[in-house]
Amino acid sequence: MVVRLGGSLRWNVAHALRDLLFFSTYLFFKIAGIDGTGLGLIRQHKRLGQMFDIWCLHFPVKDRTPARDLVKLIEKTVRSEHYCLPNRPIYLVGESIGASLALDVAASNPDIDLVLILANPVTRFNSIMLQPLLSLLEILPDGLPSLILENFGLNQGSPLTKMFETMLNETDAAQMARGLLGELFATSSNLPTLIRIFPKDTLLWKLQLLKSASASANSQMDTLNAQILILLSGRDQWLMNKEDIERLHALPRCEVREFENSGQFLFLEDGVDLVSIIKRAYYYRHGKSFDYISDYIPPSPFEFKEYEESQRLLTAVTSPVYLSTLSNGAVVRSLAGIPSEGPVLYVGNHMLLGMELHATAAHFLKERNILLRGLAHPLMFTKTTGSKLPDVQLYDLFRIVGAVPVSGMNFYKLLRSNAHVALYPGGVREALHRKGEEYKLFWPEHSEFVRIASKFGAKIIPFGVVGEDDVFEMVLDYNDQMKIPFLKNFIEEITQDSVNLRNDEEGELGKQDLHVPGIIPKIPGRFYVYFGKPIETKGRKKELSDKENAHEVYLQVKSEVENCMTYLKMKREIDPYRNILPRLLYYLSHGLSSQIPTFDLRDH
Repeated sequence: MVVRLGGSLRWNVAHALRDLLFFSTYLFFKIAGIDGTGLGLIRQHKRLGQMFDIWCLHFPVKDRTPARDLVKLIEKTVRSEHYCLPNRPIYLVGESIGASLALDVAASNPDIDLVLILANPVTRFNSIMLQPLLSLLEILPDGLPSLILENFGLNQGSPLTKMFETMLNETDAAQMARGLLGELFATSSNLPTLIRIFPKDTLLWKLQLLKSASASANSQMDTLNAQILILLSGRDQWLMNKEDIERLHALPRCEVREFENSGQFLFLEDGVDLVSIIKRAYYYRHGKSFDYISDYIPPSPFEFKEYEESQRLLTAVTSPVYLSTLSNGAVVRSLAGIPSEGPVLYVGNHMLLGMELHATAAHFLKERNILLRGLAHPLMFTKTTGSKLPDVQLYDLFRIVGAVPVSGMNFYKLLRSNAHVALYPGGVREALHRKGEEYKLFWPEHSEFVRIASKFGAKIIPFGVVGEDDVFEMVLDYNDQMKIPFLKNFIEEITQDSVNLRNDEEGELGKQDLHVPGIIPKIPGRFYVYFGKPIETKGRKKELSDKENAHEVYLQVKSEVENCMTYLKMKREIDPYRNILPRLLYYLSHGLSSQIPTFDLRDH
């Protein structure tokens, strides 16, 4: 039975042994896992309902449809929706067994644009391991689960639980059973429902279904063309085969996200938000590929809070001072001088490792509710199979607040959409500078950003950032590392795996080699960020279309950035709270929520 439920979910779990959930304008199948209930969606549907039109297809509890027929049923719906909306992606979400079914459907339909989100996928189950487990279940009385629940409870540490665990610890096969049953017991909030709909014969059939579904999926794994996102729990992975996960991860359109502290029933875990996971991975799209501008969804209050928490330590240690310039030229300690309406282009210097952008983006959202779209290196967005580059999951939080891979097309589209855009012309060379190069600009001789900005009448705001030399000291820079053979080989390898954005530049500007600078912390000083007076390009499109005129503005922006840095380096010398110790004393006497004073702005 198919029921359209709009953007909300009305669901009787007792009649949902296997649930298939549709989201339209995008079809979004949710295929239940080993439990057969689809309980995971109960915690997810409210936010999903804000993004999708949800459809549900329910099966009776005692249904025993074989795996092949289940695949055909899913395929029928997928093909029908693809026929109606051929240019839109279709999402299949599966847990354990459901993941096997989703993989089978994707392998059989390479011509359909499918996005698979697979939680703890089961792609292989060794029959040598399966048979003892099936034999164990055969000898258990039918009413044992309900009897335990009703008369003894399943609280951790109860006598029956201890006895049951001891019994199941005696053999390897029993250990697998303990993994399954223990995981069910741990899901205490939903356990009464699971016990009622999970009799022994259902479990036996589920394991047989698992065997056939995983075997079919495994045999076709290398033919997959779908976009795949694998979600892996860190605990109780007794059903999963790591070799198969690696095979999937090696596919060019597959990414993996790991949840170290989660168990088998991932979607029931606190803090696991499927919408946020999809958004962070940039898997929510309207067309054939992800558009970093039109497909991007701003962070929810919860997502922003999580991002802010990730920056809290750095912010607490460095107590950043944010200055901006009003239209009358006055410098104020706030972002009051930042225009509310876009397009606005912020052009500035990179500190080491680009550490200034993340806290600044959080401050823009918090103080002005402005989303600052930072143009970032493509390595934050592109998976490179077999590379030693950091996994893209490392950058998920930065992507959720709007990071965009730097390119001319993305820059153009951001300004066209009236966005607030942060641009760093110095790029990797500036963010990975050498010893003694703090606050030195490595900008190209020419740049097109002025002419592009003028096409949309964007305001250009130069800004400078200082403070890295008060927080870290560089002890092993690029030049040092290139003298050490194994580090030299590592640098050359990861640089070759990445994208060089300055192939057309010579000398120092063309040296975009990736490496991790060796740094040691200092007693923390303070970060300072100064946004200068906006440079207007509105009404100057014809004037600035001339390369010479545009280059004059480019040099003006560069000079203003240098002036901002010079001003901050000079003024921080008279900041009584530049060092962390006076700031700590101020917090103790005025409260942790108080704003730490800084130098006198009247002397500007």
